[in-house]
Amino acid sequence: MNHLQLFAVTKAGPQSLPVATDATDLADLLHGLALGVYSSMRTFAHDQFLDLEDHLARTVRSMKLLGWPYEFDERNLRQVLQQVCTNAPWPETRVRIDILAEPARHLGTDSRVLIGLMPFQPPPATLYQTGVTLGLAEGITRSQPLVKTAAFAEVRKGYTETTPHADESAVYEYVMTDAQGQILEGLSSNFYAVHQGVIHTAGTGVLEGVTRKILLTLIEQLGLPLSLAAIHVAEIPQLTEAAISSSARGLLPVVNMAGQTIGSGQPGPICTQLHKAYDTFVANTIRPAFPY
Repeated sequence: MNHLQLFAVTKAGPQSLPVATDATDLADLLHGLALGVYSSMRTFAHDQFLDLEDHLARTVRSMKLLGWPYEFDERNLRQVLQQVCTNAPWPETRVRIDILAEPARHLGTDSRVLIGLMPFQPPPATLYQTGVTLGLAEGITRSQPLVKTAAFAEVRKGYTETTPHADESAVYEYVMTDAQGQILEGLSSNFYAVHQGVIHTAGTGVLEGVTRKILLTLIEQLGLPLSLAAIHVAEIPQLTEAAISSSARGLLPVVNMAGQTIGSGQPGPICTQLHKAYDTFVANTIRPAFPY
């Protein structure tokens, strides 16, 4: 069974496109294409989605910030997305929606809207119990933080996400800093830290993560103190908790950062509380892409 699928979104429905024999990841499906903006997500309960409207709205904002006049048919995209994910042969699916700068004609389609699929494997449950290690990504930043471009996804390939097993000190994700040493976000995640009982996450210079938006709402609902002021790398030793978030991970605790232990070296009570609230939100919110 091919573990990668690629479809063009057309008015007639999904058009299956060829997949290179050496492709191993969704980004590999786009080699030779005019890259544009994209959104990535996972399914729940096989073919349900979490806040799909926010993923699509962010994609539209990204195109507008790039000055693109192109508009896609959201209803058509949702119909095709629901069809291909319902038909996907694995329990859960990792999904990538790309809006290309030009049609993918060399793949045999005039469409600029592509959907890539592959099996989704959530992070091991043990990582939520023990936490992960972060490293610092030096010399890499988003030129346009509010625009989720496929070009940036290519740039960050030099930093590889790992899943710690025997070596629990392995770096799982890298975080970017600005010129002043303020911690902004991960290469594929948003970053949070607890300092003196207050949750900190950068308010500017970062991607508007869909999961981040959910978590900020939950933080307010739980009455937890929040500051949209970034943490400086010099403050890492004073942090009592930290975490990263993304559509694929939810909220994942961090116990070591740049070689320094965070708090007790175990997931803390604030992140644990927020993680449980997020899981409850997911269970109550997921729904199909279509009808909507």
